[in-house]
Amino acid sequence: MGKTGTLRFRHSQAIWVAAVLGLLGALPLATARWYLLPLLLVPVAIGVWAWRAGTDASPAGIRIRALLGQRWIPWTEVAELAPDPRGQAVVRLRDGRTATLPAVRAADLPGLVAASGQPLDGSRRTPDPTVD
Repeated sequence: MGKTGTLRFRHSQAIWVAAVLGLLGALPLATARWYLLPLLLVPVAIGVWAWRAGTDASPAGIRIRALLGQRWIPWTEVAELAPDPRGQAVVRLRDGRTATLPAVRAADLPGLVAASGQPLDGSRRTPDPTVD
């Protein structure tokens, strides 16, 4: 977790290497003719996506980050965290909608739940009225 208590899930750093290699590979072709210059945007977009996309979990909620946007989901809206058949993590909301959590695998779900500040057994922490 970071200094702010946020647990960050990001894609593999190998995507950066692929983006740089793609940029170097497209450079000779893109500079051959002026109308081929937009080919350089593809590896640049992949690099930006690799840097930005992922999931951030904090005690307040989950932030899903994509290439151009983000979505904030407070823990009060989360009904269930579960793996999908491909091994990725999915969040099901109380209204029935679902969202895939980028860069979060099924094996990362216990860490994601721990970032919420709630116990893994599903019971909520409540203050004990008998303790002063």
